[in-house]
Amino acid sequence: MNTHNSNDFRYRVRRPDDMQMRYERVPLAVRTLSSNTLFQGEHEIGIEHHGALYRLKITRQGKLILNK
Repeated sequence: MNTHNSNDFRYRVRRPDDMQMRYERVPLAVRTLSSNTLFQGEHEIGIEHHGALYRLKITRQGKLILNK
């Protein structure tokens, strides 16, 4: 399942009424899954992406690491 949208930008230009250009952080809707849903009690899962296998792991400190 590919959720990439080429029109998604983290920063967008907003022009106020006086037409001065400024950059402002605009929150974008991102599909979110909990790690519990992904891992289902395991500490490592595989992700296939364009024919390559990636491993997503939970470390002892509770952080996530993605390896190819």
